[in-house]
Amino acid sequence: MITTQVTTQTVAETSTMIDGPAGQLELMVAEPHKEHSKAWGIVCHPHPLFGGTMHNKIVTTLVKTFQGMGANTIRFNFRGVMRSEGQFDNGEGELDDLLAVVDWILQQHPQQEIWLAGFSFGGYIAAKGATQIATTKLVTVAPPVQHFPMQNLPPIKCRWVLVQGDLDDVVPPKEVLEWAESRDPKPIILRFPEAGHYFHGLLAELRARITEALTG
Repeated sequence: MITTQVTTQTVAETSTMIDGPAGQLELMVAEPHKEHSKAWGIVCHPHPLFGGTMHNKIVTTLVKTFQGMGANTIRFNFRGVMRSEGQFDNGEGELDDLLAVVDWILQQHPQQEIWLAGFSFGGYIAAKGATQIATTKLVTVAPPVQHFPMQNLPPIKCRWVLVQGDLDDVVPPKEVLEWAESRDPKPIILRFPEAGHYFHGLLAELRARITEALTG
């Protein structure tokens, strides 16, 4: 495992390489609460073939959201993105990447809760992950229900917040909201009437509303 220290506007993060299913995975790990935290929040990035990386602004906003709620955090690059090894695997291998990250952190902190979040493609991976591992909180921002088999996901039983912009021109809002309403149990749905896919100018509101929904 190779680590280097990086400072962000939020907290100091450690750049870490771990063994993944298809080779090394690149992580950014932050422990603002260290031993006082009861949870690790893991955030998944958008589609790798369309420029998605862990440096996406919504990803970093979700990281700050979890940190503000008392969690330590991990954001990471899926296989084939930047320093992470391997090739895009249409959501199957990327789920394995997420599970490898969860396994890595639970080996060190077995009593900690796992919180998952993801934006767009990352929302699909996080939601799928929440059906396979013990997850306490889940946030999906603009999940791509029309591109991936999200209709087939088993029930998601943790506290779950789904966020959707009404002006999204990448993920059709109508399809996302219909899918969310069809779920049993349903997520907490946060609609942003003036938001497109990337929530430009609304990141502070995004953070505040997610925090309220998860803690209220």
